[in-house]
Formats: sequence, C-alpha cells, structure tokens
Amino acid sequence: MVEREGCGQAGTVWSGHPLLTARLRLRPFREADISRIAALLDDWETVRLTANIPFPFTEDHARAFLDGMAAKASARKGVALAMERTLDRQMVGCIGFGLEHDGTPELGYWVGREDWGKGLATEALHRLVRHLFADLGYERVWASAHPNNTASRRVLEKVGMVSAGHAMIGMPPSGQSVAMPVFALEREAWASRHGMRPMVLVAAAALIDADGRVLLATRPPGRPMAGLWEFPGGKVHPGETPEDALVRELAEELGIDTGRSCLAPIGFASHDYDTFHLLMPLYAVRVWEGVPTPREGQQLTWVQPSRLGDMPMPPADIPLVAQLRAWM
Repeated sequence: MVEREGCGQAGTVWSGHPLLTARLRLRPFREADISRIAALLDDWETVRLTANIPFPFTEDHARAFLDGMAAKASARKGVALAMERTLDRQMVGCIGFGLEHDGTPELGYWVGREDWGKGLATEALHRLVRHLFADLGYERVWASAHPNNTASRRVLEKVGMVSAGHAMIGMPPSGQSVAMPVFALEREAWASRHGMRPMVLVAAAALIDADGRVLLATRPPGRPMAGLWEFPGGKVHPGETPEDALVRELAEELGIDTGRSCLAPIGFASHDYDTFHLLMPLYAVRVWEGVPTPREGQQLTWVQPSRLGDMPMPPADIPLVAQLRAWM
C-alpha cells in the first residue's frame, strides 16, 4: 500500500507515527518494553485463547516478538503498536495488523488482564481501523477470534465488523487447529457508519493568573478520560452560544464569575474521537471574580506555559497548547 502524500498525511504507522485515542497512545514498541511485555503475557488467562503466543512467556519470547515485528514492518508485511496509557505512560497491551495473505490487513490485539473490561481494545481498534481506511486507503480489514473468546468477538462487533464465515486457524502453543469465526469490515461500510457520529461542541478556557500561569483541571472520576488534565469548560447546550456556555461552566465547575466581555477567543481544536467529533474553541481569561475551587471532584493546578506540554492531556487539548503559547 502506497502512502498518500499531502499536508493531511503528516505521518503513518509505517513511518513510526503514533496514533492517539481518548486514553491511549498507540506507538512503536521499543527495547524498554521487553520486561513489561513478558510480565503481561506470562499469564495463562491472557494467552490461552490466542493463536501464536507461547506459554510460559519469557523476555526471550518478547525480544523475538519485537525482532519479528521489526522485520515485518521493514518488509511492509505488518505493524505492531504498543497500547500506552496517556495518563501514566504504562504499556497495557498490543494492537496491529499483518498483510501475510492477500494484502488485506488482518487485525490483532491483546490487553493485559489487569486492564480487561475498560474498553481499551475497542478504543484502540477504532483508531487503527480509521487509520487503515482513511489514511492508508485499504478497502477491507478482517480478523478472527477464538469461538470461546466472547470479549474479543464483542470488540470486533463494536467497531462495525460483521461475520464473514469461519477459518481453520492453527494454535501452535496448544498443538491444535480451531475453526474460528471470521469478521470483516469494508471501507464503504465503515465510512457510512463513521459519518453518522455526532458533532459535539465544547467551550474551553485558559485562565491566566498575574504570574502568567495557566489553570488546568483533571477530568473528574467517573467521566471519560478521567484523570487527564484539560482546559476547564464544558459542552455547549442547545440554544447557547459558546461564550454563554463557558460563563456557565466556569461558575458551575470552579465557582468563579466571569463575563462575556472577559473572554478572548484565541484558537480552537477539531478532533475525531471515532465515536464523536469534537469542536472546541479556546478562550483566554485574565479577569474573573472569586477563587477557582474544584466543585466536581476534579484537581486543579497552575502551570507555566512552557510546562503545559508535560501534562497528560486528552488529544483534543494538545494542539491548543501551541496556540496558547503563540498567543501569549
């Protein structure tokens, strides 16, 4: 598959470009991951329904895996990416694709048992499928799942993949072959489904104090992307303007009073989260009444502009950092 060129194609997984999801960074593996890979896969419950992962699993196995995937990537036969949590930079699993058969990407993934049931595989697969269709131009993707692996089959269904028969898949670690259900997704069907995702409008504020520091707040517990740092703000309700919504949200979340005249629009973010598309204008605020106080279980911190990039943020907030620095 030839990569398309242009300003909209800044980088792909073939060139080592990471993919961002709401909570994950899908990045190339590195030597430092070997011990973590071995720790996650030396677990029978994690590997027992996989086709090619040996058990017990050692660091030598992990090193051989990385060497093999590096050779595949070099030959344009496949790519493997580490699933890394944005919040703490911890590797939690693997996702990738191979092109061994007819050049159609075969998807594969696993998640360490400690992170089962959190929707991370679904989130990662949404992002990889979009990359394969929208950026790399493939027409079809497919995957198989062990008939007893209900969770894996559910992940495939959540991204829109449908039943495409069965295939005899060898499982060398257990010395058997299994008739596994096969799932597939065509680009046209994906595009139709993807085009129906909602557009969400959110207004955000960069509160700037007398020392030039910027206020960040964590996503509250129980909400998507909990724990990540973001610019305060919230959704624009039907009938509201972004400015009115921001004044309301700052009062509700932080207990401060600001007016529309105190808001200076400085930029905006447009980000595809796969299940919805986010538009988020950012306003600079230097004048308000009251002391910012966390009212929704979030944490607050004042950060120098030069350190904003060090904070783990939702992907939609990241480009706003550069816009804010340029404005300041």
